[in-house]
Amino acid sequence: MRTIAIWLLSLSLMTTLVSTAHAAEQPQAIPLNHIVAVANDDVILRSQLDKYLRGVIQRLRQQNTPIPPMKVLEKRGLERLVLRSLQVQRAKTTGIQVSDDSLNDSILRIARKNNMRLEEFRQALVNEGIDYNKFREDIRNEIIIGRLRKRDVTNRINITEREIKDYLSRLKKQTAKNKQVKFSHILIGLPDAASPAQIQAARKKAVKVIKLLKEGADFSQTAVSYSDGQKAMQGGHYDYRPVNQVPPLFAKTLVKLQPGEISPITRSPYGFHIIKLDAIKGESRKMVLQTRIRHILISTSALISDKDARLRLNQIRDRLQNGEDFATLARAHSTDTVSAKEGGNLGWIGPGETVPQFEQAYANLSVGNISKPFRTKYGWHIAQVLERRQYDNTEKLQRNIAINNLRKQKNSEALQAWLRRLRDEAYIEYRLNQRRS
Repeated sequence: MRTIAIWLLSLSLMTTLVSTAHAAEQPQAIPLNHIVAVANDDVILRSQLDKYLRGVIQRLRQQNTPIPPMKVLEKRGLERLVLRSLQVQRAKTTGIQVSDDSLNDSILRIARKNNMRLEEFRQALVNEGIDYNKFREDIRNEIIIGRLRKRDVTNRINITEREIKDYLSRLKKQTAKNKQVKFSHILIGLPDAASPAQIQAARKKAVKVIKLLKEGADFSQTAVSYSDGQKAMQGGHYDYRPVNQVPPLFAKTLVKLQPGEISPITRSPYGFHIIKLDAIKGESRKMVLQTRIRHILISTSALISDKDARLRLNQIRDRLQNGEDFATLARAHSTDTVSAKEGGNLGWIGPGETVPQFEQAYANLSVGNISKPFRTKYGWHIAQVLERRQYDNTEKLQRNIAINNLRKQKNSEALQAWLRRLRDEAYIEYRLNQRRS
């Protein structure tokens, strides 16, 4: 049977949900279910861990990654389930909730991305042995975790103009700035305010990992077994991305490597890093079609209905077609006060810079033509295309990428620190070796 390509909210949930039909891929069965970890007020059961590991094993097999020893997988998997439990508990104690309506909307979007109606999607889950009610609660928890991280981590991140300029300056100095890289990463993590003994132990572990890799150990399997990085359970893999989307620490290392080479150990405040360059390819300039456009907007209100706004714009359009000046009428009638001062001129606009309804309306216009009235969330518009051009958008794109990458980098670092604090402040008891008779 075809496995559903469930578009989940996080990879951790995917590995929780996916099951495999082959008994050989499952962890060794335990006759009785029992507690394998305690995390504050919650417990992790053996059955939960087994289900999670089945998903991990299936994904590793799909990636052709050798399966690490089961004891290693159990330990790493249990750590992630404990961390997930701590996040859900924190979110709920601080009042974060997800309504049934919001949950239903999220599941409906997942179904649509699988090209299914909701009932078809639900039946497909049942056919694959996935309990629908448990699926709903997993989705609810993932939304809760996402909102918690956004509130406690993402929303507190600030990117300064100085940081953007420094990032772009470093980018220009990189000889491989027009390249895309595919790489893998192993992190041997350090706790906050690590002691000299902890630093020494982590360095010793990193040296051991390098030695294993030099002796021919599979990088992906080693990442699953040893890495503390966010992508450890995916073999440490990062797919193709431009060098300017790679954290600077990694980028400086990657540009010195040839495909297949493994870096020396690199130290950061978060631990010791080992990077492998898997592949590299070129990156071309980004050309986009820009349109110079002007518009007149009539916003609706308690006093102006949709019908009234549309009628007024039709009357204005008739006047324009009879030779009256667009800029003059825009200044007199448009409720977009910013563009009205410029005669309705919006300047050069590229794909994705306006709401979809506006972009669709002007995309179908020939130069010089005036559209019929159309609606967006801002009200009713008429628009005129003044000219079009092919534009090299590379610099603007690089700036946007710089902002996004700096935000991702800061978010990743802040998230790692936040998760460490969450773990350090919790009561955690592992019972993997305690089995009921």
